[in-house]
This record gives sequence, structure tokens and C-alpha cells, in this order.
Amino acid sequence: MAAMSDDDSQQNFILAFVLGLIALVILFVIGIALYFRAHGGVAVPTGPVAGAAPPTTLAVVTETVTVVIPEGASIRVAGGVVNFYFATASADIAPGAAEALAIVIKGVENGKKALVSGFHDTTGDPALNEELAQKRAQTVRDVLVGLGCPPGQVRMEKPAVTAGSGNNAEARRVEVKLID
Repeated sequence: MAAMSDDDSQQNFILAFVLGLIALVILFVIGIALYFRAHGGVAVPTGPVAGAAPPTTLAVVTETVTVVIPEGASIRVAGGVVNFYFATASADIAPGAAEALAIVIKGVENGKKALVSGFHDTTGDPALNEELAQKRAQTVRDVLVGLGCPPGQVRMEKPAVTAGSGNNAEARRVEVKLID
């Protein structure tokens, strides 16, 4: 009978240990959930003090940045102009455009206006090319406005000659210039 009592006490100890461990895990999960609820679901920033005024310096482009996407879409920032290049018959902005868009947004936040102009290549129907150049420019404008640029600060301008210069891949583009 003593052996039976030892087995029961061992089983009770193991059961109590497992239940205690489960309770500890549940309390840990509840604590994490309460922490994130109290902090708005985000981690506390480690950079400058939250609510502090952002620095007022304007980003100056001093080098050429190129992102090439296999289907012909790419982005190039050079000489203060952001060029969004498009694949044939497409108005989709190349993935990886965030850095170039951030440069434009930063300029607009610092009082500049974004001037958006669409260009096309010379292959195919000229009327369709004109429409596509306009659609591409509207896409870039809509993305900028969607990312927080005030619509009044993003101006579209049809260039005098919409057929872009260079080869066809370079001609299918939208230029964004920051102006006063």
C-alpha cells in the first residue's frame, strides 16, 4: 500500500507542476496582450522623442540610384529628377519604388511641389501611347497622394513632346521634379 501512495503523490506532484506551467504560460500571454494594448499595438520608438518636430533639412540627391526590375520597369533618381520607367503596355509602378517616392514626399513636406509628367515610346498606336502616358502619370500622382502628399502640391503637366527621348525602355517613363 505504501508503494501505491508514493505513486499517487508523484502523479499529483507532476499534475500540479504541469498545471502550474500551463497557468504561467497563460499569464505570460495575457501580460503580453495587455502590454501591446496599453501601448497601441506598437513598440515604443527608440529614436528621437515622439512628437518632436522633424528636422527641416531637405534631402539632397548626390548620386544616381537605380532599381531594375526584370520586365523593364525600374526607377532612377538622378539630377534631382525621379524617373519611373514602365514595362511595355503597363502603368504599374516598379516594386521597390518606396525610396524614390520618399524623396518626393520629403521634398513636398519641405514646401516644394511635385511636377509629374508622362512620356511614352514611339512603338504602336500614337493615340493609345498618349493615353498610356497619361495613365502612368496619374498612377504616380495617385500613389503620391495616397502616401500623404496634399493633392494641391502634386501637379500634373503634359509635356510639349510626350514621345520620350532615348531608347523605347527609357522613353516609357514618368518624370517627377520638385519645384518651388
